[in-house]
Amino acid sequence: MSDTSITMTDGRGAPEVPSFHVAEETHPENGTLLGFWIYLMSDCLVFACLFAAYGVLGREYTGGPTGAQVLELPTVAVNTTLLLLSSITYGFAVLEMQRDRQTPMMAWLTITGLLGAGFITLELTEFAHLISIGAGPQRSAFLSSFFTLVGTHGLHVSCGIIWLIVLMVQVGKKGLITANKRRLMCLSMFWHFLDVVWVGVFSFVYLMGVLP
Repeated sequence: MSDTSITMTDGRGAPEVPSFHVAEETHPENGTLLGFWIYLMSDCLVFACLFAAYGVLGREYTGGPTGAQVLELPTVAVNTTLLLLSSITYGFAVLEMQRDRQTPMMAWLTITGLLGAGFITLELTEFAHLISIGAGPQRSAFLSSFFTLVGTHGLHVSCGIIWLIVLMVQVGKKGLITANKRRLMCLSMFWHFLDVVWVGVFSFVYLMGVLP
């Protein structure tokens, strides 16, 4: 019994070389952005728990000062303005990044960092003032939940500023390469997320906190 083999040939009689379909290369930035979205969702859960804790404990004064007695809306309004403006300036930086204009992008990032630093400075000043008048986090459940929620947000902003400085150094060394653009977009998502959380803090903690 003889073996038979089948050879594929083209129209000219020459053996046809088999072709293989190569799958399209996946873009690493898509995976990075997806992973960062997952991180932001987990951070949403953290802040949701802190908001829930404040909702339960926000009226538990136990003989300590109330929100109307210690919260200063004018100062917080200035702080809110700084953070909202920083989100706008970061948006301008992203627009310049998309146009591959590194110098104006770095200028907008610098303004964003300064506005964020101003926000943190005012927040630390507020905390120092509250502690100096005996309204520290150990005074009541209201103040404990207040310091925890507002302080956690402030810690996130501080980490964002450090991240911003590191990215500016990387861009200064390597320029607007694809990896740096991807990192800047991740930080943009993080910064705007903190803006949204702060709007919730300002409305739920400060505006409602001054009500009798």
